[in-house]
Amino acid sequence: MGRYLRTVSLAMKSLMLHKLRSGLTMLGIVFGVFSVIAMLAIGEGASNQAQQQVLELGATNIIVVSKKPAEDAPAAGSSGAFILRYGLTRQDYRILSKTLKNRIGGIVPMREIVLDVRHIDRNLSARIVACTPDYMEMNHLKLSTGRFLSDKDIRDRSNVVVLGSETAERLFPTENPIGSTIQVQSRAYRVIGIMQNRTASAAVGGSLTAQDFNKDVYMPLDTFQARLNTGDYIVKRTSGSFSAESVIYNQITLRVLDRNDVIPISESVRETLELTHGAKNDFDVVVPLELLKQADQLRNIFNIVLGSIAGISLLVGGIGIMNIMLATVTERTREIGIRRALGARRWDIIEQFITETVVLSSTGGLIGVLLGLFTPTAFGLIKFVVTTYVMDSGTTSSEMGRMFIGMTPQIAWWSLPIAFGFSVVTGLFFGVYPARAAARLDPIEALRQV
Repeated sequence: MGRYLRTVSLAMKSLMLHKLRSGLTMLGIVFGVFSVIAMLAIGEGASNQAQQQVLELGATNIIVVSKKPAEDAPAAGSSGAFILRYGLTRQDYRILSKTLKNRIGGIVPMREIVLDVRHIDRNLSARIVACTPDYMEMNHLKLSTGRFLSDKDIRDRSNVVVLGSETAERLFPTENPIGSTIQVQSRAYRVIGIMQNRTASAAVGGSLTAQDFNKDVYMPLDTFQARLNTGDYIVKRTSGSFSAESVIYNQITLRVLDRNDVIPISESVRETLELTHGAKNDFDVVVPLELLKQADQLRNIFNIVLGSIAGISLLVGGIGIMNIMLATVTERTREIGIRRALGARRWDIIEQFITETVVLSSTGGLIGVLLGLFTPTAFGLIKFVVTTYVMDSGTTSSEMGRMFIGMTPQIAWWSLPIAFGFSVVTGLFFGVYPARAAARLDPIEALRQV
């Protein structure tokens, strides 16, 4: 043990003779290890964000969404009117409720449309969500104050609404919204509740768009269908004519009792709706459980790709070590000759130079690990600068902007020993050739070097 300690001590003294050169050589390993940890942390954060959004959809939920058929063209009526009917209907809701009654714990229809909402002189464009009381639990929403919609509100078609946190803040910046009224298409609705703030979601899957729940206005489904002039139609006016799209429900969400039944029931839902909709192709069945499995697979692929890219920088650092150690062998030829003349074996020379490369790479690896631990802090600082001075409001509200703002790197703790171990192995691998070159020097020829 004492012999190995002396070898390590001698290696450190040799490296300290050229502090700047050793430090610059070590930077390749430092940034290599740091990039491995940082990239895996960013990949882990992005993956966890996607998984969290999938879990918020509900691992035991089945989401059926209406989609506009791209290939269908609306038929023209008289006076240039176009009406396109597609998506989920009341018949679909009744059939699913009846056929799956004993296999599901709940079924929630939903209709949404973006309309102007006003309170006194404050006006904003909000997503009107017409739903039933189970919508809050089904989508994992939480109340901040007041109450959510009730069965009585549905039966009575009450003119009541529940506001998302941002909607409430913008319409009522200085007063308590509970009990006050807002106007939606010239009709007054009483505010009965405010939702808690919730992080905006990025788009998940091909059938779900990004949503910002904080800008929602929730009202009873029957109230929406009875009071708002849009009714079941979305009207689009152009010069000389108008077109209309008829959509009864934008989404129907089913909560399955047993997680093992999610996939079989989703297949039953698809087969049932295909019988009623035929070849129209105007709905999609989204299963968050399947998305969760896909997210796990994507995380593994993401980690492999990012780790491989970062590993290249480690290899570059290793090549730098090899280059410097070869130059060191040339500089220390006379020293090697003296040691050989005094009885040092070839293995002793190999051991000395390999120890120096391992000390160099392991020190760089340790510094890289310490820097990697500050990845979340560094990313948070970058995010603050970008969102404050670079991104505008349009970019921030975009899907990519919301994803960037909502992402937080998470250190993959298993990456720390792997990155450090890889740095040591890299130094060892690239130090073998210079060490063998030093050991092969002829002692007599080495002593002749000045």
